[in-house]
Amino acid sequence: MPVIAIDSVDDPRLEDYRGLTDVALRRRLEPERGLYMAEGTKVIERALAAGHEPRSLLLSERWVDSVAVPSDVPVYVATEGLLEAVTGYQVHRGALAAMHRPALPSLADLARDARRIVVLEEIVDHTNVGAIFRSAAGIGADAIVVAPTCADPLYRRSVKVSMGTVFQVPWTRAESWPGALDDLRRLGFVVAALALADDAVSLDDFAAQRHERVALLMGAEGDGLTRAAVAAADATVTIPMAGGVDSLNVAAASAVALWAVR
Repeated sequence: MPVIAIDSVDDPRLEDYRGLTDVALRRRLEPERGLYMAEGTKVIERALAAGHEPRSLLLSERWVDSVAVPSDVPVYVATEGLLEAVTGYQVHRGALAAMHRPALPSLADLARDARRIVVLEEIVDHTNVGAIFRSAAGIGADAIVVAPTCADPLYRRSVKVSMGTVFQVPWTRAESWPGALDDLRRLGFVVAALALADDAVSLDDFAAQRHERVALLMGAEGDGLTRAAVAAADATVTIPMAGGVDSLNVAAASAVALWAVR
């Protein structure tokens, strides 16, 4: 692979890597350029194993031999100080890859062979999104659908927290909302909204019904699901709580709910 030494912060070949801590910028820039960032050798290796194609790699000097990529992919090597100056933070894992963003499947194609789907509405914390993907991979969800306003699963923080499972769990972004919930219902899914409500059924009771195809709908960290999303669901489901606590963090709730309907 072509290893290219970089000695200037202003090198134009590093444009993909600039300002990685500027969330607002990266949310706009990465989809526009059709790329996402993978950080750390294990995450990069999982992206490659999933068939994703790298645009380039940026490594600190001691990680030059850590990742095998196709021979036509440029590998930029720089000091740790230069990496920090370009990206905006200390790259502890010493390895970054700018990856081509893969095309997303249609909702119908994603759901065709699925039995358990997680649907995310307005979850803006990338850490929570990544943790939900990790739970989905570990417990056994078949796919994830993210609403138009949900955080990007391929944002660097989401990818890192998920431990690369965003490459493992099939997912797509809904084109219409909450119309995608009607689409799932037409595809044979029972849509269960995880929310606090007087008419909610307990997760235990819902799981006991053993629906053949279930879509678990999870809402934003603070306000929960929108009224429109709850109204579009077939059932409102709540996790019984104790100790005066009314709810769990959305990532924890997704793991509990997936375990119940496994």
